[in-house]
Formats: sequence, C-alpha cells, structure tokens
Amino acid sequence: MNKNIKNSILIIVGLILLNVINQSFYKRFDLTADNRYTLSETTKNILSKVDNPLFVTVYLEGDFPSEFKRLQAETRQYLEELATTNSNIRINFENPDNQREELIKRGMLPSQLTVEEDGKLSEAIIFPFAEVAYGKKSTVVSLLPNAIVASQDEQLQKAIENLEYSFSNAINSVTQNKQKSVAVINGNGELQDIYQYSFLSEVAKKYKLAKFTLDSVEINPQQTLKDLTSLDLAIIAKPTEKFTEKEKLTLDQFIANGGKTLWMLDNVQADQDSLFNSGKMLAYPRDLNLTDLLFSYGIRINTTLIKDLFAAQIPLATGKVGNQTQFKNLDWFFHPLVGGNPNHPITKNVSPVRLQFANQIDTLKNNIKKTPLLLSSTLTKRIGTPSFIELQSIADEVIEDEYRGGNQLVAVLLEGNFKSAYKDRVKPFETPLFKEHATNNKMVVISDGDIGKNQILKKQPFDLNRDKWTNQQFGNKDFLLNTVDYLLDDAGLIQLRNKTLQIRTLDKQKAFKERTFWQFLNVILPLILLFAFGFVFNYLRKRKYSRL
Repeated sequence: MNKNIKNSILIIVGLILLNVINQSFYKRFDLTADNRYTLSETTKNILSKVDNPLFVTVYLEGDFPSEFKRLQAETRQYLEELATTNSNIRINFENPDNQREELIKRGMLPSQLTVEEDGKLSEAIIFPFAEVAYGKKSTVVSLLPNAIVASQDEQLQKAIENLEYSFSNAINSVTQNKQKSVAVINGNGELQDIYQYSFLSEVAKKYKLAKFTLDSVEINPQQTLKDLTSLDLAIIAKPTEKFTEKEKLTLDQFIANGGKTLWMLDNVQADQDSLFNSGKMLAYPRDLNLTDLLFSYGIRINTTLIKDLFAAQIPLATGKVGNQTQFKNLDWFFHPLVGGNPNHPITKNVSPVRLQFANQIDTLKNNIKKTPLLLSSTLTKRIGTPSFIELQSIADEVIEDEYRGGNQLVAVLLEGNFKSAYKDRVKPFETPLFKEHATNNKMVVISDGDIGKNQILKKQPFDLNRDKWTNQQFGNKDFLLNTVDYLLDDAGLIQLRNKTLQIRTLDKQKAFKERTFWQFLNVILPLILLFAFGFVFNYLRKRKYSRL
C-alpha cells in the first residue's frame, strides 16, 4: 500500500476516534481564580431533584448598554453550567421589547439606567429578569440587586455574585414537593394584616402562610400547642398586649419542639402617628410579660429608646407659600438607619434598615451562639423611659458630644440548644409534648415591632422598602425575607449569598481620554509594523538576488 494512502487512512481513523471520545466524554474546567463557574454542593443537590424539563427564560436580550452585555454573558455561561450538570434544564434568551406590558403585569418592572459611553450620558431601559418554570410552578428571578451601591460597576459585580443564589433559590422553590409552613401569630394586639402585606405577600410566594391565634389556648391548650408544633416558623409582629402564662408556655414548647421564631418586639410604647397628631407624646415601658422567656434564651430587650445621628427622614411642614403648605424632609433621630452584619448571609448586600423607636438589646452569657445582625451607628444616644418626645425637638441643635453611645444591638440571631423557660417550674398546663431542651434550633429577635410595618397609600399597602413621603429606599423587606429563608433553610442555600467575586472592569474616563492612543496601538501600529516588515523583507530579497 502506498505510504501516503496509509498515512491518510491513519489520520482519518484517528479523527473518527477523537470525535467518538469527544461525544462520549465531556468535562469543563474552571480556570478562574475565584472559581466563578464551579457549582456549590448545595446547588448540585438542588439540581439533582430536577427530573423533568425545567425551562429558564432570560429577558436580557436586545440592544442595551455594554456593561449589561457582561451580565448577559455571565448569566449565559452560568446557566450553561447548570444545563451541563442536568440535561433537563432548557435555556432561552428572549427580547422583552415586544412583551413589555405582559412582563410588567407579571411583576417584572423595568430598570432605567444612566449609561456612560464615549464620554456621554444616556438613558436605557432593561428588564433584568429571568423566569423559571417547572411543571405548573413558575417564579421570577431578579438579576439586579436592590442594595445601595456606589456605582454601576459595583451593581454589576453584586449582580454577578448573586447569580448562583438567585437561580438556585428559584429552582429549589419550584421543585419542592412540600412547602414549609409559616404561622403569623395573632391574639395579643399584633399588627393588622394590611400593615404586614408587603412583607407577608412575598413570604406567601414561597411558603404556606397561615394566621394562628393564641386565644384558643385558654380553652384547649393541649390542642393549641399540638396545632402550633405542626408548623415550621412563627412570626410575632409587634404584640401590644400582655402574654398569659399559658400563651408563653405554648410558644416556649413550640420552640422546644423545633419550631423557628421571628420576634419583632417593642418594649416601649411610642407611636409615630400619635406624635404627628399632637406634636408630642409620652414614651413609656410596655410590659409584654416576655422578659423571663427571652432571658432563658440569653437576651434582654431594654426599655430605652435609641437616638442615632444616622437616621431616616420624616416630612414636616415648614411654612406656606400662598395657600400651599411647604414640606421639608428632615432627619428624625428616633428612626435610626441601621447597618447589617457584612459577614452573614442574612444581611450581606442588604441596604440600611429603617427602625422606628427601637430599643437596645443586651446579650447574656449562656451556651447559645449569638450573632449580631443589625447595629446602629456609633453616634447614638440612649433615652430612658418614661419620657416625653416632642416633634419640635427635630429643630434642636445637635451636640455631637451627647451622641457617644457607640453601636447599639437591635437584631440578633440565636442558634443552639434552647433551654425551656419552664424547666423546673410550675407549668400553667400539663402537656405530653413538653420538652426541656430544643436541639439545634434558631430564632431571630428584633427590638422594633415596626420593622415589618408598611405604610398605607390610598387605602392600599405601600412597598415596605420605600417611604411614601420622602421616597427613601430601605432594606427592611429584603432583611426580613432573608431572615425567614435562613430560619427555614436546612440545606444551606442562604449561604450562597456570601459568594464574593472580583469583576475586573474598565476605567471609563481613562478609556475615553486615552482611546486615540489605544486605537493607534491596536489598529494603526500593527499595519505600520507589517508594512515595515514587508519593505525590509523585499529590500533584503532584492539585495540578495541582485548579486547573483
């Protein structure tokens, strides 16, 4: 056989073998320094439950700023990694331009961006959303964080950091066969439903939500406790009436039997509406009869109010122009803007949270792990109660030396084996469900009952993350939703929010100033070098052969 033919056959056979191997084996290598495209074990466990087609529709398609082309590319690459791990995942990128009204009806509100290109500013509208559908279930994924950021580059970085958590959370939500249940406790003067709508309507999208009244504990305490212990989480939002011993034992044993709790408590009677109506009010301690219960868990909520120089604003009438009353937004130090713990998944990337007449929390030494979640600024002052609070004090000159109280703890996460407050005590009723300890339980205690209270505008609930008067943006709803997720998360999903990436971006101003130089370096210089090479090569060639 001709040697050339033999070599050709070997090459063809080799190519066929390589193609077969390539089709049979597939491996992606993540060469990024921060392992950006390496899926966590939590995500892999969630994907393993996807045994039917799961459709992901991304609305990042079309003509939009170059920065968000980067987000589009990162989203595509991440979703391709998911599809590689599980072939049931189907990805589709759609242009939202022809379906804007429909998307808005489904809760996908567009983002208006200020874009800087070629040294000029322009406006652009994008729909930074994706939709995950699995069977009859579907959910919307926001691809842009709500956190306050210093620049568009920082917003882009946080969006890319949040990709794994956002999609894993959405996939986990639509693939779960059994939803966990959340009880909203009633019966002790808690917030009305309309004031919790903004927060609880979001909770209801992911969990089973039910009102649970403790009134029945007086008639049938054993059955009330049995019904409550069948639920996973109890939310106690701003109770104003004293808890009876039977009600306390019911909550205590709910915790001892593994129930999670989110406490939003006011230990001082102080209401903003009363202050606006009369111009002044008396702030005085409120006895909820919960001190011993919380003390057994390792904390105490004091009856002092916190004033903070880093505070939210309230609108006040400052005069009239003609018949029109003039309003001005002024800092109200009794509404502190508190920062979150940057190292905990509940509060990472969450905007400052607005509190109203918040109290200070003390932690006590015991075997419970206590993690601070929300802290005031260092420029604080504690006000003892009872005391009068006057609205006109907003005009008083600030004496900074009076605000040296340091950081005040206003929200804390408790984790561990909780001891029953009724261990070695006479019980108000006997129950076969009584336990002396809870194993590996957790709860969050917030010393402000208004943290989850939304405003009302035209008899409709207003967004908890915004103030209807000043239009300030807060992180209240994000913080509370993250808290609920963390308390009910047994798979470690919320830990994905801690993911940190380093996104390298261009300095736009420097790039614009130096664009002529770089255009010359990348376009003109290679042509000059090529021309010079050709000229020298031709000259040397002529010189060589002219001698022959």
